[in-house]
Amino acid sequence: MSTIDITRAHTLPIEDAKKKAEEIAKSMETRFSITWKWDGDTIRFDAPSGAAKGTKGELHVSAKDVHISIDLPFLLRVMKGTIEDKVKEKLDTLT
Repeated sequence: MSTIDITRAHTLPIEDAKKKAEEIAKSMETRFSITWKWDGDTIRFDAPSGAAKGTKGELHVSAKDVHISIDLPFLLRVMKGTIEDKVKEKLDTLT
């Protein structure tokens, strides 16, 4: 698997950052059939079916930054750069 690993600093109160992280998770759920759940301050997600099938990862929110790690399946590796750019674009809404 190919991994996307991005950390972004933020200045929001942690509860606000978590709300924005959840908005991102909900948009991924709708758009890519990704399932997700909170585990403490971390959203864990995976795609059991659909175009993103086999993708899994986590989005951790701390008081100072957000860190996302995504494992891409073989078929999506060729799109890693495009996916990474979109993730960065989404994370910019958090910071």
